[in-house]
Amino acid sequence: MAQKPLRLLACGDVEGKFDVLFNRVRAIQKKSGNFDLLLCVGNFFGSTPDAEWEEYKTGIKKVPIQTYVLGANNQETVKYFQDADGCELAENITYLGRKGIFTGSSGLQIVYLSGTESLNEPVPGYSFSPKDVSSLRTMLCSTSQFKGVDILLTSPWPKYVGNFGNSSGEVDTKKCGSALVSSLATDLKPRYHFAALEKTYYERLPYRNHVVLQENAQHATRFIALANVGNPEKKKYLYAFSIVPMKLMDAAELVKQPPDVTENPYRKSGKEASTGKQIPAPEEESACQFFFDLNEKQGRKRSSTGRDSKSSPHPKQTRKPPQPPGPCWFCLASPEVEKHLVVNIGTHCYLALAKGGLSDDHVLILPIGHYQSVVELSAEVVEEVEKYKVTLRRFFKSRGKRCVLFERNYKSHHLQLQVIPVPLSSCTTDDIKDAFITQAEQQQIELLEIPEHSDIKQIAQPGAAYFYVELDTGEKLFHRIKKNFPLQFGREVLASEAILNIPDRSDWRQCQVSKEEEEMLARRFRKDFEPFDFTLDD
Repeated sequence: MAQKPLRLLACGDVEGKFDVLFNRVRAIQKKSGNFDLLLCVGNFFGSTPDAEWEEYKTGIKKVPIQTYVLGANNQETVKYFQDADGCELAENITYLGRKGIFTGSSGLQIVYLSGTESLNEPVPGYSFSPKDVSSLRTMLCSTSQFKGVDILLTSPWPKYVGNFGNSSGEVDTKKCGSALVSSLATDLKPRYHFAALEKTYYERLPYRNHVVLQENAQHATRFIALANVGNPEKKKYLYAFSIVPMKLMDAAELVKQPPDVTENPYRKSGKEASTGKQIPAPEEESACQFFFDLNEKQGRKRSSTGRDSKSSPHPKQTRKPPQPPGPCWFCLASPEVEKHLVVNIGTHCYLALAKGGLSDDHVLILPIGHYQSVVELSAEVVEEVEKYKVTLRRFFKSRGKRCVLFERNYKSHHLQLQVIPVPLSSCTTDDIKDAFITQAEQQQIELLEIPEHSDIKQIAQPGAAYFYVELDTGEKLFHRIKKNFPLQFGREVLASEAILNIPDRSDWRQCQVSKEEEEMLARRFRKDFEPFDFTLDD
């Protein structure tokens, strides 16, 4: 029987507005049912008179939910938190303490760190030091079985949390926040991390806690910053969520990657990234992802921004890719990906050898995130797809081949742009074009020629089924799928006697080889492709 999730609420700076908060909680519980816990980060007490607090402290007013709060962030409110190890402040309101681990009866593990960062000695009563962070890390990370924690509560934001992520609004995460909190979040790998103090709401895209292709998949982290209670701008200060303690979860379920997962914002490029080493201060000024170079020369790394270095340092926020209907074999962060077939990784896309390819160098261009078709790609992903197309054409031309690209957006969930090289000596581009048109006519498929520089997005709407071919001249053939479509049509045309003359390879399932041979072919392709690889450092 599946474990029943816990229903929790998280709240930003209360600042003494207890009536506003608890009345809101009552309204939520009346509408949606009871929650198990309320977790408060930021300033619980404010500079307002204590009359309202006294009513809760003496029991005149009741708190409708078991509430846990962090400690002081300034000298003014230290007086409310007499016991550094935590204590009950009022009925149903508990101060967790300066730092520590709270484990509920369900097994839910919450790590908390009260106060703001201080690098000075002695440390004020409303601050935490590098020693505090180190002791928390030692408490938890010293065992080989440690995989992470369920929830991390801090008042300050972690510095650099906006790296690789969606816009954090007016908060500059390169200047704001605590580097010590960033370091702690890196090591503790919380599934949820809540913070406050900046008077705004920011739900960052989830980020991964492992290095793709170098480490086993781990769970993702969701960082959520909450606004102050009762703020006039009506920014979100209360966040409801459900969670099953990680100790009770199936391992495969735990590590499933969200479709919009990003790189870890606290990782540095180069050697540190490949070894998993973290730094408190990344140097990149613009969004940039780093991956281990897949060639055989150990230690060589590369970076890729996926856009011109002269372009705006503030890229447009990308729209969230759609949720896959289930486990996806092509989302790069997914455990289902056959990573030994991956031969090159950019910022937004990657190349992989086709399983059961028409030839040994038949490759796929795939988006790293979950997009179903070319029509649904965001601008920056389209830009990198085009880079891969140009590069692959140059690569194959150097080897006496031209390449044909096709996409079938029908009975597929993740974009696979097939790139098949055809020897220049076997046929001309016109021969390939004629072969597609002839076989389409034979199967009563209306294959239309569209202008060379036209955009598929101008012809097909998101969600529409279609098939299109792109020749090495830039010419395109397009078919709008209305009912049924032969799944192997593109392969059948190219495998025919008129083109590659390998009709027995038209079905990929008949062309599969052993994993050892796939690995050998992938190594060979990486080595051959390296001189053309635009993602490598100059």
